[in-house]
Amino acid sequence: MDYDVVIAGGSVAGLLCAREIAKRNHSVLVIEEDFEIGTPEHCGGVVSVSAIDELGIIPVRSTLDNKIRTATIVSPSGKSFTIDARPQQVIVLDRREFDKQIAHQAQTSGAEIQVKSSLREITRNGVKTNNGEIKCKVIVDARGVASLIQKDRTGILQSAQYEIIADWVDKDQIEVYLDQEKYPGFFAWVIPTRSDEAKVGVAGKGISVTNAIEDFLKKKGKYSAIRKIFAPIWVKGPIEKFVNKNIVTIGDAAGQSKPTTAGGIYSSGMGGMMAGMAISNFLKSGNEADLLEYQKKWTAKFGKEFERMLLARSLLERLDNKTIESIFGSVTPKMIEEISKEGNFDFHTGSIAKLLGVKGSVKTIQAILGNELRRLLD
Repeated sequence: MDYDVVIAGGSVAGLLCAREIAKRNHSVLVIEEDFEIGTPEHCGGVVSVSAIDELGIIPVRSTLDNKIRTATIVSPSGKSFTIDARPQQVIVLDRREFDKQIAHQAQTSGAEIQVKSSLREITRNGVKTNNGEIKCKVIVDARGVASLIQKDRTGILQSAQYEIIADWVDKDQIEVYLDQEKYPGFFAWVIPTRSDEAKVGVAGKGISVTNAIEDFLKKKGKYSAIRKIFAPIWVKGPIEKFVNKNIVTIGDAAGQSKPTTAGGIYSSGMGGMMAGMAISNFLKSGNEADLLEYQKKWTAKFGKEFERMLLARSLLERLDNKTIESIFGSVTPKMIEEISKEGNFDFHTGSIAKLLGVKGSVKTIQAILGNELRRLLD
């Protein structure tokens, strides 16, 4: 069968793209190489309520794992401060169930989905898959970080995430551990999903993530691992071109995950939706300018924040543990209160700037960061 659009990749961006195309009465097929939508689950699943509302999704009971009350940030020496996450309405999703919920929306709108079907080649008339050739007018690359690995390895970090059961998990609290020696360029995390259950992960440049996560968990205490996932993450920001003739790139494959945390449910999901709308307009008009509107709209919404996140990442990578300890020493109760009340989970560089010492900072930090810190605030 021929289709208007074939989407390679059945994660959030691909499925939301399919939903938008199908509900505008165009034929669309999603091909997913794994045996099940939502598997394997690479993502921590942390997102704001406002973000998924904008994506047009109301989580059902099976999709919503947990509501987060606080986020604790821990320095290399064990100093910490805690942010009240309730004003930002942060939740943890079961990504397997969340992706299935979006798949149901897409299918109900008219999209078709095939699992255990992978893109082998883009042809003159469409695509070649492991199940045969399919003719289509537009091809969407939603294959995630795997699509970027062969193009640019410099933006990729290795990560490990275990789903664990342990009595030391605080159901209400996310934990983030900064240590430039153990997790250079990134951090370790604990994301509670239910009572005594959590997703625990690490990522960093040039490290053995297996050794790092095993060492981290050993120090945390007794646990049972029920799932282990090792996957690359992308932290270099958006690629240069989202659209190349009739090939449209979305989600992680387009670099739409946050450079600071590699989270991308909202920014990648919006990329999928915007692409779906642009593709639908193109199919009606035949005007390539309609396709290019996708990148313009995504950049208008996220471009400035992503530029700031990339700047924040370059600054954070230059901090050593001694400077991180100095930053923790400069954090005041007023700063924590401001971040708790005014912070935005989805657009968070303002909070990062505060934590880098904009207010009450020490001279060491200002000397290292210089004018770049002021650029972060512009």
